Amino acid sequence: MHRAFKTQYEQDLKLFRAPRAKLWYGLLLVLLLALPQFAGEFYVGELGGLFIFAIAGVGLMLLTGYTGLVSLGHSAFLGIGAYTEAILLARGWPFAITLPAAALVTGFAGIVIGVPTLRMSGLYLAIATLAFGGIVSNVLQKWDSVTGGFDGFPVKTPSLLGFALDGPWAVYYMALVVLVFVILLALNVLRSPLGRAMVAIRDSEVSAQSMGINLAWYKSVVFALSAAITGLAGALFAHYVRHLAPDAFDVLLSIQLVTIVFVGGLGSLHGAIFGAMFMRLLPQGIAMIRDDLPGFLGRMPGLEPSVFGLILVLCIMFEPMGINGRWHKMKVWFSHFPLHRASAARRQKSYAKSERLR
Repeated sequence: MHRAFKTQYEQDLKLFRAPRAKLWYGLLLVLLLALPQFAGEFYVGELGGLFIFAIAGVGLMLLTGYTGLVSLGHSAFLGIGAYTEAILLARGWPFAITLPAAALVTGFAGIVIGVPTLRMSGLYLAIATLAFGGIVSNVLQKWDSVTGGFDGFPVKTPSLLGFALDGPWAVYYMALVVLVFVILLALNVLRSPLGRAMVAIRDSEVSAQSMGINLAWYKSVVFALSAAITGLAGALFAHYVRHLAPDAFDVLLSIQLVTIVFVGGLGSLHGAIFGAMFMRLLPQGIAMIRDDLPGFLGRMPGLEPSVFGLILVLCIMFEPMGINGRWHKMKVWFSHFPLHRASAARRQKSYAKSERLR
């Protein structure tokens, strides 16, 4: 895989590696700010949902892609953030406080699950987080006096500076602002000592501990940070759906979040964005071709989760670097054409939990 050479220590501290990156990201941001003026209500709503899942993908990417800790219970953090936002708004709290409060409550929940699972890794950690997701789902279903149970919980329209934040356009801009904030936060975390410790833990826990990294402390911090970011996505998700139901935060949603990380590309914030785009476009594509499929396939009730699982397995087997890795290979191919060498884009293994040293 092609990588830019570093010649100065200061290059590790820069937010943008390439000099032209600021220009391209600035143009992209201007385009996204202006897009709702030309797009219809349906497309604005879909893009708002894409931004929300991209925020959750960034949160899970910090935990799985950069720290190597696999979680199958992140739908629980999404649900905690959503219900916290809805309940606080219903009790009269201002929106400027409910949004960070949802992140803080979810971050505390991340510590609750992170501390007992400090000695777990790999499959055992995935099972533990899956069990945590099941517990939270049952609490949301049974705690009728607070969450509304199976009847659901209506989400109050928020207001900011006297303006009601209602409709898909409001959700779009709220999600865009939070997504930009979360990406900048993640970039600053990754170039800090915390980010370097995360990568060291991912590559080898034994080596990281031998260098003086406190595994328990850093794992707890990463769990809290990942959960808090996912809680922000959950708070925005509450305004996106307008009415919360506990069955929306099931294991299928956790699988979708894991699909975002693995299909988008482990260890890359771009991968979280690419994965969110893929996950939001795939159900629409399945709905479009369902009528053209053979009868037994078109009427299959579990078609969508089956396709998600199949694509996840195929991606891990044949394209472990995900969409982001394929994008880099394509850029290298075009930059070197016609003198491209096949070995420059060879398939590489990706590690969710390092197997180099046990």
